[in-house]
Amino acid sequence: MKNLRLTAALAMALTVAGTAVASASLMQNVVNQPTRFAGSCCVYTGKPALQVTLSMIEAGGGPKNFQTVALLKTLTGSKFDAEVAKLTKEYGKDQVGQFLKTFDFVVSDSLRMVTMKKVALPGTPSPDPSNGEALAGALWAAGQTGEGYNVEVMLDRAVSHPIHVVVMGDIDKKYGLAADAQYHAILTTAMKDLAAAYHLNAMGEMQSM
Repeated sequence: MKNLRLTAALAMALTVAGTAVASASLMQNVVNQPTRFAGSCCVYTGKPALQVTLSMIEAGGGPKNFQTVALLKTLTGSKFDAEVAKLTKEYGKDQVGQFLKTFDFVVSDSLRMVTMKKVALPGTPSPDPSNGEALAGALWAAGQTGEGYNVEVMLDRAVSHPIHVVVMGDIDKKYGLAADAQYHAILTTAMKDLAAAYHLNAMGEMQSM
């Protein structure tokens, strides 16, 4: 029994030490907290990157006419058809269709929350919404934790963690938990595909080949 207690204590100490080491490498305002769809890490607690968010919205047609398809066309450029075919093969036509609906809803619901909370959007987007490669880089950089890319951190940085949490709850009410999880999964895949296509580093910059 004594040995079991010692072993358990040692395991707990190693777990705490391991967490401390892992947390030490996290970026500023990124904390090692569990999330619903991205494992045990991470949550971004800082201010949102609203210029990037505005750029993403403008790339999709603007606040009143946002369409995820338009955003994806901007982000992928000539690779649009190939990316849609890849996602469809991996997840299925119906799931990709639901992803597009969910993403449209995420943007409209986020804008509703921003308006309700009287959050002032910046006057100028950055990067240029017409530059798909630069926008892909900015979104990829927004998802970085210090230990890799995390889609939930990207969404936290887009609108703030509290608004992200509310929007996820609204997705659950409108489409269900499975659609919410699938939205995060497909978005993760799409972002990783963009990073690979543009050879992006953690800063969202194109690496020399």
